[in-house]
Amino acid sequence: MTIEIPGYKAGTWTIDPAHSEVGFSIRHLMISKVKGVFENFDATFVTAENPLESKVTAKADVASINTKDKNRDAHLRTGDFFLAEEHPTIDFVSTGVRHEGGEFLVDGDLTIKGVTKPVTFEFDFGGFGQDPYGNYKAGATAKTKINREDFGLTYNAALETGGMLLGDEVTITLELQAVLAQA
Repeated sequence: MTIEIPGYKAGTWTIDPAHSEVGFSIRHLMISKVKGVFENFDATFVTAENPLESKVTAKADVASINTKDKNRDAHLRTGDFFLAEEHPTIDFVSTGVRHEGGEFLVDGDLTIKGVTKPVTFEFDFGGFGQDPYGNYKAGATAKTKINREDFGLTYNAALETGGMLLGDEVTITLELQAVLAQA
């Protein structure tokens, strides 16, 4: 099965970090969500003639976590959470691309804190176009939800009012812009 996508081109694409973001959100105090980003990240997309045969590799630098609270960020780097000294990156390697019900799904292996689990990102193409400098670019949003405990991120604290400090579900949202390598 081959999918037609207007503006799609086969080739190797690299992430444009100035126009991309690797973000996450998690329930906090059972009443709101805390959001954060990884400021340093990289990704390569190798798009095939048939989009369903494309590949993605990506990584985020754990030490670059930013939740707008320096003390919380420092705590997240410790063994209570990411253990950044021993596991400096979060890695993703795609294992397949599917098109179901009009939606693109990118399956792959996500590694956090040395634990690798399969995940599926919902992948929404934003489109393709040329920037003012002659670079051909692609935009997309990718989203998935994981259970943080599946990856060994088990730190939590009971609240006096009942419930827990942190939720288990983490939403990962990627806002991506990539540039096609010049031939």
